[in-house]
Amino acid sequence: MLKDKKRFKEAFIQKLQSRHGKSLDEAAAGDLYSALGEVIRDYISARWIKTNKVYTETSEKQVYYFSMEFLLGRILNTNLINTGLLDTCQTALAELGIDLAGLEQQEPDAGLGNGGLGRLAACFLDSMAALGLPGHGTGIRYKYGLFEQRIVDQQQVELPDNWLKDGYIWEYRKADKAVTVKFGGTVQMRRINGRLTFEHSGFEAVRAVPYDVPIIGYGNNTVNTLRLWNAEPIQAEFDLACFNRGEYLKAVEYKHWVERVSMILYPDDNYDEGRSLRLRQQYFFVSAGVQSIIRRFKKTGLPIRQLADKVAIHINDTHPAVAIPELMRILLDEEGLSWDAAWDITTRTVSYTNHTIMPEALEKWPEVMFKAQLPRIYLIVEEINKRYCNEVLTKCFCRQEQLAGIAIIAGGNINMAHLAVVGSHSVNGVAAIHTEILKKHLLQPFYQLHPGKFNNKTNGITHRRWLIKANPGLARLLNDTIGECWIKHPGDLINVLQYRDDPAFKQQIAAVKQHNKALLASYIKNKYGLTIDPCAIFDVQIKRIHAYKRQLLNIFHIMDLYNRLRQDPACDIVPRTFIFAGKAAPGYYIAKQVIKLINMLAEQINRDPVIREKIKVVFLENYSVSLGELVFPAADVSEQISTASKEASGTGNMKFMMNGALTIGTLDGANVEIKNAVGAENIFIFGLTAEEVMTFYRQGGYSVWDVYNKDERLKTILNQLINGSVRGAQEEFRSLYDSLLYNNDEYFVLKDFSAYVDAQTLLDNAFRDQAGWLGSSIHNIAKAGIFSSDRSIREYADDIWKIRPVIIPG
Repeated sequence: MLKDKKRFKEAFIQKLQSRHGKSLDEAAAGDLYSALGEVIRDYISARWIKTNKVYTETSEKQVYYFSMEFLLGRILNTNLINTGLLDTCQTALAELGIDLAGLEQQEPDAGLGNGGLGRLAACFLDSMAALGLPGHGTGIRYKYGLFEQRIVDQQQVELPDNWLKDGYIWEYRKADKAVTVKFGGTVQMRRINGRLTFEHSGFEAVRAVPYDVPIIGYGNNTVNTLRLWNAEPIQAEFDLACFNRGEYLKAVEYKHWVERVSMILYPDDNYDEGRSLRLRQQYFFVSAGVQSIIRRFKKTGLPIRQLADKVAIHINDTHPAVAIPELMRILLDEEGLSWDAAWDITTRTVSYTNHTIMPEALEKWPEVMFKAQLPRIYLIVEEINKRYCNEVLTKCFCRQEQLAGIAIIAGGNINMAHLAVVGSHSVNGVAAIHTEILKKHLLQPFYQLHPGKFNNKTNGITHRRWLIKANPGLARLLNDTIGECWIKHPGDLINVLQYRDDPAFKQQIAAVKQHNKALLASYIKNKYGLTIDPCAIFDVQIKRIHAYKRQLLNIFHIMDLYNRLRQDPACDIVPRTFIFAGKAAPGYYIAKQVIKLINMLAEQINRDPVIREKIKVVFLENYSVSLGELVFPAADVSEQISTASKEASGTGNMKFMMNGALTIGTLDGANVEIKNAVGAENIFIFGLTAEEVMTFYRQGGYSVWDVYNKDERLKTILNQLINGSVRGAQEEFRSLYDSLLYNNDEYFVLKDFSAYVDAQTLLDNAFRDQAGWLGSSIHNIAKAGIFSSDRSIREYADDIWKIRPVIIPG
């Protein structure tokens, strides 16, 4: 057993010698990391095999979670925690003179996601395994992920994220499970023996090869699977005849065309080729995943009509919505079912989570592009649309001229959100307020037609990563104070509440936070050469850079503080360090200008001796899960300041809360539920409500110029964007100035500014009362259990997927 320290050391040394041909003395850090990973792989492989065998033998219903992103982060430490080997491993390696923490740095952050969507998917996989639920992930094995962000001359520069350059120890290539995915070509319809058939020819084929990653359950024997599909040539990679004719590029053209499919996450869709590639990516992994599921199901010997009784397919946002017509294609063309039978099975199998109301994220594909890339799928979508529109008209729900608002195909576009709703038996939002917005506004016609489909499942995060792994000091304190029950039952964190007013416990909480702040300060010093005071307020906003997330509102508050300090250096404020992190999409000019503004302000403020270091600003480049694990435990303040109604839920707010930070935010997404959980006295809420925002959008009545002209602080700040006050900028930020004043402040940055500054003043005053602040911090930790992904997944399993835990024997 590896839990015996002696046997662990023996297994580790033997693996180092047999697989790497090196002794302990001559092994490099990369060799040591690989050997350790292989030891853990061997340890869990029998469990993995047994898990799949039990699932097959018991014929339990299984769920397949389809997502464009799975932001796993590093998983060595998580795997050690979940297998119960962490302490043994740490001790055994230490006796061999090896620092486990150093080895963990050898693991790359898997480049499989970008932000909240992917991290949620990763948390959900963790919780499924921890709860013993038969659930698996399906996605793409991106060679370069999104991109590696570097800040050069204060602005974002994108570099390839070559995370696979040294291989990935946790994946298993399953070439024997490969399937073929077809693009383009033509479809001929023929009637054979009275049945309409479809023959697809002239297509370009791609071989989809699965790479499986084990997802280990905490404290049990469950090992589920994340299956990532890699695009590979199905023909010869190299055309020798072309090469011999001197056609050198053509000789490898097909190979490069194929490999682009799984090359990067989210190709730039400002161009037709980028949009077309995104569509190919989505169909690629969805088709491969659905084919794999059907193949596995058929091995059970059960009739295909029982598919929905044994399989659930969940589509995480609209990216995998082509799963609906792809499943129909297989049932119709390969299984020979009638339309009605295939549609019944499909709609009972598929469920859909909506993650946004932002128009750019509610995908619409040009009909011409869709038809050219996926001709058979287009015909099926066209038929779904025709039948649905006929149903709506038959029920007299609307008139012919109103159909465009709910049609799947309208105005030359295919609306994937509409397809997802029509083809699913369940549609859920990810926070209570978000679900209500879907029902009352964005998807109102569908809700009126099918109210039973709609439900809410508030997001959650895995406390095993965001407390046990990211904040071991706090986890140990919780264990010592309330026992370890909360690890399996995160709702038991509520037991911490009884210590809210305990002075000794407050001191311990403060010591943990101070230690975490010192770690982050050391990281910033080593990486950026900037000294920050661990006793200052650590005010953190780490998110994808986007106008609706309103990093600009945060910046304007900083500029206002800086202006006040320049006028009165003795101004009485608690010293504060403002920390930003996040990536901007490569083609999103305004977002990239925001990053540049943050960095230019940081350089100016951090070097200004007049303000006596009362405020500092730092932008942490290349935000990742691993970096988040350093930042969340160190934060005092969690900035959740999106325009109300725009953020579906958020999960960063939950990670901060679980680590004892206090939220300043709008009543948006899960902030509403956090406020309800902790009480208004333990959170700082400001700004327009979601209903007020949507009323302005519908009815007008807001003038940005009125706000600008009435608030001298804002007038000063806006003018500083274009008058050279930001050192070295001159009119560098005219685009930001214009986007606010000439687009009528689309996201109400200026409208909410005064309320935000007032809330920040309240926060400053509250921090001065450290006893009260620590009490609120403890209160937030105690109430965080309801935001565990274990709770979320139980709700999905019970209400949507109808799956139950399966015990895997040891």
